[in-house]
Amino acid sequence: MTKENNQTKLKQFIDNLLLINLFAVIFFAIFFIFAIIMRLNGIFIFINFIQLVWNPLVVPLITILIVGALLNGINSWWRRILLSQEKDI
Repeated sequence: MTKENNQTKLKQFIDNLLLINLFAVIFFAIFFIFAIIMRLNGIFIFINFIQLVWNPLVVPLITILIVGALLNGINSWWRRILLSQEKDI
């Protein structure tokens, strides 16, 4: 019982972490659009900030989001295959 409970808590924690990651990526995407608009108006501080945090923060966030989506898809595909094999037996 505790093993299932620990797995459920771990899955819940990972789901929450990926959800926070998704909202962070959306926030930076909106901020990037805002920075581009401000740059067109002659204010460069926002685009400079984006350039400062792009490699150390935004790229890893996007990478975690893509890897999480791929692993979720592979996991769903694998479970579907296993369930269909169990039904055949």
